[in-house]
Amino acid sequence: MQQPKAPPRRVNGDGEERRVGVELEFAGLTVEETARHLHDEFGGTVEQLDAHRNVLKHPDWGEATIELDVQYVHRKDEEREDGEAEKFGFLDVLDISDKVRARLGDALTGLVPVEIVFPPIAWSKLGELNAAFEVLRRHGALGTRESPLYAFGLHLNVEVATGSAAEILDTLRAYMVMAEGLHEKVDMDLTRWVLPHAAPFPDEYASKICALDYPADLSGMIDDYLEMNPTRNRELDMLPLFAHLDPDRVKAQISDALVKPRPTYHYRLPNADLGDPDWSAVTEWNRWIAIEDLAEDKDRLHAAMREFLNRDRGLGARLQRYLGLK
Repeated sequence: MQQPKAPPRRVNGDGEERRVGVELEFAGLTVEETARHLHDEFGGTVEQLDAHRNVLKHPDWGEATIELDVQYVHRKDEEREDGEAEKFGFLDVLDISDKVRARLGDALTGLVPVEIVFPPIAWSKLGELNAAFEVLRRHGALGTRESPLYAFGLHLNVEVATGSAAEILDTLRAYMVMAEGLHEKVDMDLTRWVLPHAAPFPDEYASKICALDYPADLSGMIDDYLEMNPTRNRELDMLPLFAHLDPDRVKAQISDALVKPRPTYHYRLPNADLGDPDWSAVTEWNRWIAIEDLAEDKDRLHAAMREFLNRDRGLGARLQRYLGLK
Protein backbone atom coordinates (compact mmCIF):
# COMPACT_ATOMS: atom_id res chain seq x y z
CA MET A 1 0.00 0.00 0.00
CA GLN A 2 1.09 3.55 -0.71
CA GLN A 3 2.16 5.91 2.05
CA PRO A 4 0.61 9.38 2.27
CA LYS A 5 2.69 12.11 0.66
CA ALA A 6 3.46 15.18 2.72
CA PRO A 7 1.57 18.33 1.73
CA PRO A 8 3.65 21.45 1.05
CA ARG A 9 2.11 22.96 4.18
CA ARG A 10 2.10 20.21 6.79
CA VAL A 11 0.51 22.12 9.66
CA ASN A 12 -2.49 24.36 10.11
CA GLY A 13 -2.59 27.92 11.41
CA ASP A 14 -2.30 26.65 14.98
CA GLY A 15 0.88 24.73 14.22
CA GLU A 16 -0.86 21.35 14.44
CA GLU A 17 -0.60 18.65 11.80
CA ARG A 18 -3.31 19.15 9.21
CA ARG A 19 -6.11 16.61 9.24
CA VAL A 20 -8.27 14.94 6.61
CA GLY A 21 -11.72 13.41 6.94
CA VAL A 22 -12.76 10.46 4.77
CA GLU A 23 -16.25 9.55 3.58
CA LEU A 24 -16.72 6.19 1.82
CA GLU A 25 -19.82 4.98 -0.03
CA PHE A 26 -20.44 1.32 -0.88
CA ALA A 27 -23.03 -1.45 -1.25
CA GLY A 28 -23.10 -5.13 -0.30
CA LEU A 29 -23.41 -4.59 3.46
CA THR A 30 -26.12 -3.11 5.66
CA VAL A 31 -25.44 -0.42 8.23
CA GLU A 32 -25.75 -2.98 11.02
CA GLU A 33 -23.41 -5.47 9.31
CA THR A 34 -20.83 -2.78 8.64
CA ALA A 35 -20.84 -1.61 12.25
CA ARG A 36 -20.59 -5.17 13.52
CA HIS A 37 -17.67 -6.14 11.28
CA LEU A 38 -15.68 -3.02 12.17
CA HIS A 39 -16.47 -3.45 15.86
CA ASP A 40 -15.44 -7.12 15.80
CA GLU A 41 -12.16 -6.21 14.13
CA PHE A 42 -11.20 -3.03 15.96
CA GLY A 43 -13.27 -2.87 19.14
CA GLY A 44 -14.91 0.21 20.58
CA THR A 45 -18.62 0.63 21.19
CA VAL A 46 -21.55 0.91 18.78
CA GLU A 47 -24.45 3.29 19.42
CA GLN A 48 -27.59 3.10 17.28
CA LEU A 49 -28.97 6.57 16.59
CA ASP A 50 -31.82 5.33 14.42
CA ALA A 51 -32.67 2.24 12.39
CA HIS A 52 -30.18 3.09 9.66
CA ARG A 53 -27.55 5.20 11.42
CA ASN A 54 -24.97 3.86 13.88
CA VAL A 55 -21.91 5.43 15.45
CA LEU A 56 -18.78 3.41 16.16
CA LYS A 57 -16.92 5.05 19.03
CA HIS A 58 -13.28 4.05 19.15
CA PRO A 59 -10.58 5.27 21.56
CA ASP A 60 -8.12 5.84 18.70
CA TRP A 61 -10.41 6.87 15.85
CA GLY A 62 -13.00 8.93 17.64
CA GLU A 63 -16.55 8.59 16.31
CA ALA A 64 -17.23 7.10 12.88
CA THR A 65 -20.79 7.46 11.58
CA ILE A 66 -22.17 4.55 9.56
CA GLU A 67 -25.45 5.31 7.83
CA LEU A 68 -27.68 4.73 4.88
CA ASP A 69 -26.86 7.65 2.61
CA VAL A 70 -30.32 9.12 2.17
CA GLN A 71 -31.51 11.87 4.47
CA TYR A 72 -35.21 10.97 4.53
CA VAL A 73 -34.73 7.77 6.55
CA HIS A 74 -33.07 9.56 9.47
CA ARG A 75 -34.60 11.48 12.34
CA LYS A 76 -35.26 15.11 11.54
CA ASP A 77 -34.69 16.41 15.08
CA GLU A 78 -30.90 16.15 15.01
CA GLU A 79 -29.08 19.39 15.51
CA ARG A 80 -26.77 20.80 12.91
CA GLU A 81 -23.40 22.20 13.84
CA ASP A 82 -24.83 25.71 13.70
CA GLY A 83 -27.60 24.77 16.18
CA GLU A 84 -30.48 24.71 13.69
CA ALA A 85 -32.64 21.64 13.17
CA GLU A 86 -32.24 19.95 9.81
CA LYS A 87 -35.12 20.21 7.34
CA PHE A 88 -35.95 17.29 5.09
CA GLY A 89 -38.23 18.74 2.42
CA PHE A 90 -41.65 17.18 1.94
CA LEU A 91 -41.03 14.56 4.65
CA ASP A 92 -40.54 17.38 7.14
CA VAL A 93 -44.07 18.57 6.34
CA LEU A 94 -45.48 15.04 6.68
CA ASP A 95 -43.71 14.57 10.03
CA ILE A 96 -43.52 10.82 9.55
CA SER A 97 -42.62 8.55 12.43
CA ASP A 98 -39.33 6.81 13.13
CA LYS A 99 -41.08 3.53 12.34
CA VAL A 100 -42.04 4.67 8.86
CA ARG A 101 -38.56 6.07 8.28
CA ALA A 102 -37.10 2.72 9.32
CA ARG A 103 -39.33 0.88 6.86
CA LEU A 104 -38.42 3.32 4.11
CA GLY A 105 -34.75 2.67 4.87
CA ASP A 106 -35.34 -1.08 4.72
CA ALA A 107 -36.87 -0.67 1.27
CA LEU A 108 -33.99 1.48 0.04
CA THR A 109 -31.21 -0.74 1.41
CA GLY A 110 -29.31 -2.10 -1.57
CA LEU A 111 -30.56 0.70 -3.81
CA VAL A 112 -28.70 3.54 -2.10
CA PRO A 113 -25.23 3.26 -0.59
CA VAL A 114 -24.11 2.84 2.96
CA GLU A 115 -21.68 5.58 3.92
CA ILE A 116 -18.98 5.65 6.57
CA VAL A 117 -17.93 9.10 7.71
CA PHE A 118 -14.61 8.67 9.47
CA PRO A 119 -13.55 11.40 11.91
CA PRO A 120 -10.69 13.67 10.81
CA ILE A 121 -7.27 12.06 11.08
CA ALA A 122 -3.76 13.54 10.85
CA TRP A 123 -2.64 13.29 7.23
CA SER A 124 0.45 11.26 8.19
CA LYS A 125 -1.81 8.59 9.76
CA LEU A 126 -4.18 8.25 6.82
CA GLY A 127 -2.73 4.84 5.98
CA GLU A 128 -4.19 3.51 9.23
CA LEU A 129 -7.61 3.44 7.53
CA ASN A 130 -6.35 0.83 5.05
CA ALA A 131 -7.16 -1.90 7.57
CA ALA A 132 -10.78 -0.74 7.78
CA PHE A 133 -11.09 -0.75 3.98
CA GLU A 134 -9.69 -4.29 3.91
CA VAL A 135 -12.26 -5.46 6.46
CA LEU A 136 -15.04 -4.07 4.28
CA ARG A 137 -13.65 -5.84 1.20
CA ARG A 138 -13.31 -9.12 3.05
CA HIS A 139 -16.95 -9.06 4.12
CA GLY A 140 -18.33 -8.21 0.68
CA ALA A 141 -18.47 -4.43 0.40
CA LEU A 142 -18.94 -3.40 -3.24
CA GLY A 143 -17.44 -0.29 -4.77
CA THR A 144 -18.15 1.91 -7.76
CA ARG A 145 -17.05 -0.48 -10.49
CA GLU A 146 -19.00 -3.51 -9.27
CA SER A 147 -22.18 -2.31 -11.02
CA PRO A 148 -23.10 0.35 -13.61
CA LEU A 149 -25.67 1.54 -11.06
CA TYR A 150 -23.12 2.20 -8.32
CA ALA A 151 -22.28 5.89 -8.61
CA PHE A 152 -20.37 5.69 -5.34
CA GLY A 153 -17.64 8.06 -4.29
CA LEU A 154 -14.88 8.57 -1.79
CA HIS A 155 -14.78 12.10 -0.43
CA LEU A 156 -11.83 13.77 1.26
CA ASN A 157 -12.32 16.70 3.61
CA VAL A 158 -8.87 18.24 3.55
CA GLU A 159 -8.18 20.79 6.28
CA VAL A 160 -7.01 24.14 4.97
CA ALA A 161 -3.52 25.26 5.92
CA THR A 162 -4.21 28.92 6.72
CA GLY A 163 -7.68 29.59 5.30
CA SER A 164 -6.38 32.79 3.70
CA ALA A 165 -7.99 34.10 0.53
CA ALA A 166 -4.70 33.70 -1.33
CA GLU A 167 -4.33 30.05 -0.32
CA ILE A 168 -7.94 29.24 -1.26
CA LEU A 169 -7.77 31.02 -4.60
CA ASP A 170 -4.54 29.35 -5.68
CA THR A 171 -5.84 25.94 -4.60
CA LEU A 172 -8.99 26.50 -6.66
CA ARG A 173 -6.93 27.63 -9.63
CA ALA A 174 -4.64 24.62 -9.36
CA TYR A 175 -7.67 22.38 -9.26
CA MET A 176 -9.20 23.97 -12.36
CA VAL A 177 -6.10 23.50 -14.48
CA MET A 178 -5.56 19.93 -13.24
CA ALA A 179 -9.19 18.73 -13.31
CA GLU A 180 -9.10 16.96 -16.67
CA GLY A 181 -5.90 15.16 -15.78
CA LEU A 182 -7.44 14.11 -12.47
CA HIS A 183 -10.48 12.73 -14.29
CA GLU A 184 -8.13 10.50 -16.29
CA LYS A 185 -6.10 9.36 -13.29
CA VAL A 186 -9.16 8.69 -11.19
CA ASP A 187 -10.76 7.09 -14.27
CA MET A 188 -14.02 8.55 -13.13
CA ASP A 189 -16.84 6.06 -13.53
CA LEU A 190 -19.10 6.90 -16.49
CA THR A 191 -22.24 6.82 -14.33
CA ARG A 192 -20.67 9.28 -11.90
CA TRP A 193 -19.52 11.42 -14.82
CA VAL A 194 -23.08 11.63 -16.18
CA LEU A 195 -24.83 12.14 -12.83
CA PRO A 196 -24.57 15.52 -11.08
CA HIS A 197 -23.14 14.41 -7.73
CA ALA A 198 -19.56 15.41 -8.61
CA ALA A 199 -20.21 17.76 -11.51
CA PRO A 200 -17.39 19.79 -13.08
CA PHE A 201 -17.22 23.53 -12.65
CA PRO A 202 -18.83 25.74 -15.30
CA ASP A 203 -16.26 26.87 -17.82
CA GLU A 204 -17.25 30.49 -17.22
CA TYR A 205 -16.35 30.17 -13.55
CA ALA A 206 -13.08 28.36 -14.19
CA SER A 207 -12.05 31.04 -16.70
CA LYS A 208 -13.00 33.83 -14.33
CA ILE A 209 -10.88 32.74 -11.38
CA CYS A 210 -7.95 31.65 -13.56
CA ALA A 211 -7.54 35.15 -14.91
CA LEU A 212 -4.23 36.45 -13.59
CA ASP A 213 -5.86 39.68 -12.39
CA TYR A 214 -8.63 37.96 -10.41
CA PRO A 215 -8.26 39.36 -6.86
CA ALA A 216 -7.64 37.25 -3.77
CA ASP A 217 -10.58 38.85 -1.96
CA LEU A 218 -12.57 36.41 0.17
CA SER A 219 -15.95 38.19 0.02
CA GLY A 220 -15.81 38.61 -3.74
CA MET A 221 -14.58 35.06 -4.18
CA ILE A 222 -17.49 33.67 -2.16
CA ASP A 223 -20.02 35.83 -4.03
CA ASP A 224 -18.73 34.63 -7.40
CA TYR A 225 -18.73 31.02 -6.26
CA LEU A 226 -22.32 31.22 -4.96
CA GLU A 227 -23.53 32.90 -8.13
CA MET A 228 -21.98 30.32 -10.46
CA ASN A 229 -22.02 27.24 -8.20
CA PRO A 230 -25.18 27.35 -6.04
CA THR A 231 -24.90 23.63 -5.28
CA ARG A 232 -22.90 21.20 -3.16
CA ASN A 233 -22.63 18.83 -6.15
CA ARG A 234 -19.28 19.97 -7.45
CA GLU A 235 -16.21 17.76 -7.79
CA LEU A 236 -14.51 20.16 -5.38
CA ASP A 237 -17.27 21.46 -3.12
CA MET A 238 -16.25 24.76 -1.52
CA LEU A 239 -19.52 25.43 0.30
CA PRO A 240 -18.44 23.87 3.64
CA LEU A 241 -15.31 26.03 3.73
CA PHE A 242 -17.09 29.21 2.69
CA ALA A 243 -19.89 28.52 5.20
CA HIS A 244 -17.20 28.21 7.88
CA LEU A 245 -15.48 31.44 6.88
CA ASP A 246 -18.57 33.58 6.21
CA PRO A 247 -21.73 31.75 7.37
CA ASP A 248 -24.14 34.66 6.89
CA ARG A 249 -23.06 35.23 3.29
CA VAL A 250 -23.56 31.57 2.41
CA LYS A 251 -26.84 31.18 4.31
CA ALA A 252 -28.29 34.10 2.39
CA GLN A 253 -27.91 32.11 -0.84
CA ILE A 254 -27.86 28.42 0.14
CA SER A 255 -30.53 26.71 2.27
CA ASP A 256 -29.32 23.11 1.86
CA ALA A 257 -29.20 21.53 5.34
CA LEU A 258 -26.49 19.12 4.14
CA VAL A 259 -23.97 21.96 3.83
CA LYS A 260 -21.99 21.62 7.06
CA PRO A 261 -19.56 24.46 7.90
CA ARG A 262 -16.01 23.16 8.30
CA PRO A 263 -12.50 24.45 7.47
CA THR A 264 -11.91 21.96 4.67
CA TYR A 265 -11.78 21.46 0.93
CA HIS A 266 -14.53 18.91 0.24
CA TYR A 267 -13.03 16.85 -2.60
CA ARG A 268 -15.82 14.73 -4.12
CA LEU A 269 -14.31 13.50 -7.39
CA PRO A 270 -12.82 10.04 -6.58
CA ASN A 271 -14.59 6.74 -7.16
CA ALA A 272 -14.96 4.27 -4.31
CA ASP A 273 -12.67 1.65 -5.89
CA LEU A 274 -13.07 -1.05 -3.26
CA GLY A 275 -12.74 -3.72 -5.96
CA ASP A 276 -9.06 -2.81 -6.35
CA PRO A 277 -7.09 -4.23 -3.39
CA ASP A 278 -4.29 -1.71 -3.99
CA TRP A 279 -6.62 1.28 -3.77
CA SER A 280 -7.26 3.25 -0.60
CA ALA A 281 -7.91 6.75 0.69
CA VAL A 282 -4.14 7.30 0.50
CA THR A 283 -4.33 6.84 -3.29
CA GLU A 284 -6.69 9.79 -3.58
CA TRP A 285 -4.87 11.86 -0.97
CA ASN A 286 -1.66 11.59 -2.98
CA ARG A 287 -3.49 12.79 -6.08
CA TRP A 288 -4.82 15.72 -4.09
CA ILE A 289 -1.32 16.66 -2.93
CA ALA A 290 -0.34 17.28 -6.56
CA ILE A 291 -2.93 20.08 -6.53
CA GLU A 292 -1.43 21.67 -3.43
CA ASP A 293 2.08 21.32 -4.83
CA LEU A 294 1.03 23.23 -7.95
CA ALA A 295 -0.77 25.88 -5.87
CA GLU A 296 2.47 26.53 -3.95
CA ASP A 297 4.64 26.91 -7.07
CA LYS A 298 3.45 30.29 -8.35
CA ASP A 299 5.50 30.36 -11.54
CA ARG A 300 4.34 26.90 -12.56
CA LEU A 301 0.77 27.70 -11.53
CA HIS A 302 0.60 30.90 -13.58
CA ALA A 303 2.05 29.15 -16.62
CA ALA A 304 -0.56 26.40 -16.24
CA MET A 305 -3.32 29.00 -15.93
CA ARG A 306 -2.23 30.70 -19.16
CA GLU A 307 -2.20 27.37 -20.98
CA PHE A 308 -5.61 26.51 -19.49
CA LEU A 309 -7.18 29.74 -20.69
CA ASN A 310 -5.94 29.06 -24.24
CA ARG A 311 -7.19 25.45 -24.29
CA ASP A 312 -10.34 24.32 -26.11
CA ARG A 313 -12.60 23.53 -23.18
CA GLY A 314 -15.94 23.15 -24.95
CA LEU A 315 -18.18 20.22 -23.98
CA GLY A 316 -17.42 18.40 -27.22
CA ALA A 317 -13.68 18.71 -26.72
CA ARG A 318 -13.93 17.61 -23.09
CA LEU A 319 -16.05 14.60 -24.02
CA GLN A 320 -13.57 13.57 -26.72
CA ARG A 321 -10.69 13.81 -24.26
CA TYR A 322 -12.68 11.82 -21.68
CA LEU A 323 -13.32 9.04 -24.22
CA GLY A 324 -9.70 9.11 -25.39
CA LEU A 325 -10.61 10.39 -28.86
CA LYS A 326 -8.54 13.56 -28.66
